[in-house]
Amino acid sequence: MEIWGVLSDILILLFAALVLGSLCEKFRQSSILGYLVAGTLLGPNALQVVSSADAVSILAELGVALLLFTIGLEFSWNRLKSLGSAALGGGAIQVVVTIALSALISASFGYSWRTSIAIGAIVTLSSTACVLRLLVARAEIESSHGRHALGVLLMQDIALVPLVLVVTSLNGEGTMAQVGADVFQTLAWAAALVMVLYILMGKIMPRVLKFESLLHNRDLPILLATVTGLGSAYAAHFLGLSPALGAFVAGMLLASSPFATQIRGDIVSLRTLLVTLFFSSIGMLGDPVWFINNLAPVLALVLAIVVGKAVIIWAVLYRFGLTHSNALATGICLGQVGEFSFVLVEVGRGALIDDYLFPLLISATITTLFLTPYLVAWAPQLSRITVSFLNRIGLISLKRNTMATIQSSTSPEYVIIGFGPAGNAVGQTLHRISERVAVIDLNPGLIDEVQQLGLVGHIGDAMRADVLEHAGVLSASAVVVTVPDPVAAQAIIALIRSIAPGVHIIARARHHRYLDALQEGGASEVVDEELLVGMRLAAQLRRYHGS
Repeated sequence: MEIWGVLSDILILLFAALVLGSLCEKFRQSSILGYLVAGTLLGPNALQVVSSADAVSILAELGVALLLFTIGLEFSWNRLKSLGSAALGGGAIQVVVTIALSALISASFGYSWRTSIAIGAIVTLSSTACVLRLLVARAEIESSHGRHALGVLLMQDIALVPLVLVVTSLNGEGTMAQVGADVFQTLAWAAALVMVLYILMGKIMPRVLKFESLLHNRDLPILLATVTGLGSAYAAHFLGLSPALGAFVAGMLLASSPFATQIRGDIVSLRTLLVTLFFSSIGMLGDPVWFINNLAPVLALVLAIVVGKAVIIWAVLYRFGLTHSNALATGICLGQVGEFSFVLVEVGRGALIDDYLFPLLISATITTLFLTPYLVAWAPQLSRITVSFLNRIGLISLKRNTMATIQSSTSPEYVIIGFGPAGNAVGQTLHRISERVAVIDLNPGLIDEVQQLGLVGHIGDAMRADVLEHAGVLSASAVVVTVPDPVAAQAIIALIRSIAPGVHIIARARHHRYLDALQEGGASEVVDEELLVGMRLAAQLRRYHGS
């Protein structure tokens, strides 16, 4: 009967998550909020409907592992390196700086150095699950702040393993030397795990996937994908490492395989089910009565986390060459405590995390997760408003990194904003009909390609009027906006229209739903990317049939 009791609790929890998640989506909020509320209401600290909280939490941990496995499938080693030093190096520095500052602040409130370091480790992690889902849903994962948020999140996930070990060691009675020895031993086990997974996923698995039996029976690849994702998580757990890290490494090693897309598709339904349970299980840790009775300290901690992490990430990424607005937007997106922090809280509970600190950290974490959909949605606008205000009162300067001309030229006839694949294609076409073509992009590497085409390159933020003016927008006959991020594209188009009312603006709409917004924002013409893809597919089909 016990298994049926657990199943009953899971069904009730999933049903409540479905209902409340649907309500949140109806009011244009993230369904994750509904999952959290469902867990809080039905959990042991509220209505006490769900009694199998431990069993649900175990399943939820598997959901996180599968989530990291599928994220790993999206990122081969080459793509991970392409995120750049700002995202990866900045992410690593952010972890260290956040832990250090949080520990100093905690120590000033009278906590021991062990507890202070544990608190720093807990608050340094942001929510990979929430932020990535929201950025993808808003079509902002390819924006500057979206790409850098992804890089920082990946570095935080990688840091989870040593952080778990550090908190575990601090929870004991060992000296600093013993803690260091434990960390070294765990890193050695992690390296061994990566080597084993490399052999299995990089050498053996691609050959197994080519077996004829797997190609003809659709059930077998699904089973293989599930065993791969959960098996790699169990291998990490068996070695005393983070299951999520093992799953992530396995996914990333398989990412270069041509089977990566199919594997990801095979386990997506199971992952969705378990991730929903994960967020609901987080909600069950919340105690509404304790939260209300201790509202002031909880809100104070939430404010410190949101503002503190945003400022730290802003400062770090700015030092890596990002503009103030993009660096701050990234920081605002990551201004929460993530799901993996619950692992650290549980590890430190007892000697490090006392009976008052535990519900305080849990309540603050859940509150920041509730705020995350709003932080991600408002990040670009909040960052521009904040940076503009601080610049006006003289606290920051926008001169550095806002404009760098790579090649001088006369006033351009055409200006291209964004030099990804779409901008490159436009540049090659315009170069054949005009010698006066200028390009604006924030990526110095892309500007090198601009120079090779013989065009004028400007490293700068096109959401600044002085950058647009310096690049020659005022004298141009046409401006082509190829930026994939719809929010950034709308802001750029509105700014161009305000300073150059007569210029012809051709914009790219990455998704059909943003077509009207770009046109209303001032674009003369908008190229509907989804419509063009559909027309191209239809043309290919007609050619296939010989018509």
